[in-house]
Amino acid sequence: MADREPGTRHDERARHDPSSARAGGRSETFDDAWDAEQQDKNFVPLTRAEAEKLFGSDVSSPSRATPFKVVAAQVVLSLVVTLVWWLFYEPRGAAALSALLGGAICWVPSALFAARLKGAGGAGSILTWMIGEMLKMGATVAMFVAVAVWYHDVRWLPLFVTFLVTLQTYWLALAWR
Repeated sequence: MADREPGTRHDERARHDPSSARAGGRSETFDDAWDAEQQDKNFVPLTRAEAEKLFGSDVSSPSRATPFKVVAAQVVLSLVVTLVWWLFYEPRGAAALSALLGGAICWVPSALFAARLKGAGGAGSILTWMIGEMLKMGATVAMFVAVAVWYHDVRWLPLFVTFLVTLQTYWLALAWR
């Protein structure tokens, strides 16, 4: 079966599986629109050869982008964008500080998330990731609120643009293998 295309392997498995509705030529209706148990039965994982064919030969090589490298890239990018705002926007000080805060709103929660993952010691479960992501989103919202409440001279355009540019570091990290 491993030498066949994934779609044909799935069809062949359905023909041999007596519990499959397609194999018996009958259609079943379920109360649930999504039957997870049936989907689990129909799941056919890719072999290494199939994965390499679909995604390239470096599919099983580890990524060079670690969470701390992504955070470091976010810090550097936010500093570069802050410098650009300082050079080309008036008033310079308020724009640069707003831009720096916008970058920090992105990379501080990311650093907290990376530290949480490192604290899990590589044994991070889905729950660890979910809690980390919730904390990261909460910290981001809290930092936006803190800037709005306590920094009255904020320049929103530099803050949001720097935040969004710094946020794009994740996409660059995904492309960097």
